[in-house]
Amino acid sequence: MGENAKQVTDADFETEVTGASGLVLVDFWAEWCGPCRMLGPVIEELAGEMVGKVKIVKANVDNSPESAGKFGIRSIPTLILFKDGQPVETKVGGMPKQALEVWLKEQIS
Repeated sequence: MGENAKQVTDADFETEVTGASGLVLVDFWAEWCGPCRMLGPVIEELAGEMVGKVKIVKANVDNSPESAGKFGIRSIPTLILFKDGQPVETKVGGMPKQALEVWLKEQIS
């Protein structure tokens, strides 16, 4: 797995996500989740390609139960886009890179 998307936990979620300005995409995932593992490389690629536009982080629900609970994560993967610390849009389930890219670019403009 690449190093483009920072791993966050309950301990630094506030600093990295809800306390951040601009756009932050959080990928809520887990090791045991097949669709999450398929989405992982896509998230890493986009994190590298969208530096300076969208900060992309990953939150393992097993390591971040408080954050997952706070944002009502019921199934994974769940992607939540935050703008200036507030959740603005949510996508549940895996999606192809192109669809994810289109969605993010719509949010940036």
